Amino acid sequence: MCGQPAVLLQRYSGAHLCGEHAQRSVEKRVTKEMARDKLRRGDVVVVAVSGGKDSVCALRFARRYLAPAGVEVRAVTVDEGIASYRPAGIEVAASHCKELDVPHEVVRDRDAFGVTMDEASQRLEGAAPCSPCGVFRRTLLNKAAREHGAARLVTGHNLDDLAQSVLMNVLRGDAARLARLGRHEARDGLVPRSTPLRMVPEREVALYAHLQGWAVHNEECPYAVLAQRRGVRDTLLELEEREPGTRHALVAFLDKVQPALAREPSLGAELRACLTCGEPTSGERCQACAMAERVRA
Repeated sequence: MCGQPAVLLQRYSGAHLCGEHAQRSVEKRVTKEMARDKLRRGDVVVVAVSGGKDSVCALRFARRYLAPAGVEVRAVTVDEGIASYRPAGIEVAASHCKELDVPHEVVRDRDAFGVTMDEASQRLEGAAPCSPCGVFRRTLLNKAAREHGAARLVTGHNLDDLAQSVLMNVLRGDAARLARLGRHEARDGLVPRSTPLRMVPEREVALYAHLQGWAVHNEECPYAVLAQRRGVRDTLLELEEREPGTRHALVAFLDKVQPALAREPSLGAELRACLTCGEPTSGERCQACAMAERVRA
């Protein structure tokens, strides 16, 4: 593209990019996604920051592009209670927030649900605690974002994450979950999500953070090896290797069908307040409260 040594081959586009153009490529896609949120001066966004490469990039992009436009950026970290893993991530997240002068809050599973993921793993007798962990995290982040009056909850989900979720729900035949993967406006206590990295592959996010010289928490969760998503991730990477652009095609498929799925009455459910915690749910009790009761038993 420019004659400089390439640091990245985008097989899905055929482009060989030097460090500068690789970063510009990421920034172009991120700013396009952020523009879709139509945020206004005075709005608040809460960024979910774990300390990993994706969330650090999401935080940095939000601070760089939104703060100058008068949008207030705040950060929230969920402490799941994984002793060998989470403290280092919290430290990295806090360091970036301090450098950027972004208010930072840590919310803990133990405080909200009375159990840590280390304890849950023992009580589930070897089964992966990923399901309760994900449910707890989504609940805590939504609650924190709502309490901050956020117009958007910004997460670091990248192209690989989203493509994996699409494929998992297609394989399960779960149209309702597939419908919820797309963009939504605020409703009944749910803060709409913003995913500025949704069109950037995980590898390019990692490269961007490296080229910027940002410290990130690179350790993998010790329970990830037990997760169903891991198998889907490996399958998708194999498909991408054989057919570059597979991840993009899955996300494009989601964007095409999600509006129709969202309008289908049978796939939606009226939300009400959970009888236990007051968070929005389609049943009498939310998943978080039901799972907390199960893992505490």
